[in-house]
Amino acid sequence: MRIPCPHCGPRDEIEFSFRGDASACRPTPGAGPDAFYDYVYTRTNPRGWTLEWWQHASGCRAWLQVRRHTVTHEIGAVTPAGPGA
Repeated sequence: MRIPCPHCGPRDEIEFSFRGDASACRPTPGAGPDAFYDYVYTRTNPRGWTLEWWQHASGCRAWLQVRRHTVTHEIGAVTPAGPGA
């Protein structure tokens, strides 16, 4: 799989570290322990397009949001993580 880093250009997947689901939203402080448990441990295994966090660990070290198809590994979009992302 080749990931097009916005800073370094297309690079092999081996240069990146997968960091998880970028669509998960942290619960509010008063949400309770069950909501935090689900946020940390419960994950879906979707088939199709997902939004993920990747870090270009062996390159520019930038954090990226990658839109990737879980079946074909096609990359739909890559954007740099901005402030508050």
